Amino acid sequence: MATLGDLERAVMDLLWEHQEAITANILRDLLSQRTTDDNAESRPLAVTTVLTVLSRLEKKGLVERERASRPHRYRAVTSREEHTAELMLEVLGSAPDREAVLARFIGTVSPGEAQTLRTLLGRP
Repeated sequence: MATLGDLERAVMDLLWEHQEAITANILRDLLSQRTTDDNAESRPLAVTTVLTVLSRLEKKGLVERERASRPHRYRAVTSREEHTAELMLEVLGSAPDREAVLARFIGTVSPGEAQTLRTLLGRP
């Protein structure tokens, strides 16, 4: 699974927040709004920049483009939770000692998260 750069992650965050497919222009406006809200000093993004990011995300299999209308609309292929789970599985799969990685991970979760894990595993 490919890693995401800052702008790619920001675009994905917006796509995950919106249930419906949205255009690159809307994404640009939302990204600019977030930049303004964060008081970051940067020039506004060009729509071509957003389209380039969307193209990269499409090639990575994270975004699909609806070509039936103009302008094209974009949506996330999977949910944020599915994407995160895939990343976790990829990292776990690359570890030579999966048990040690799981033990380390479990040792860092909060008591509430540990209870959630027990519940999900079917244990009280």
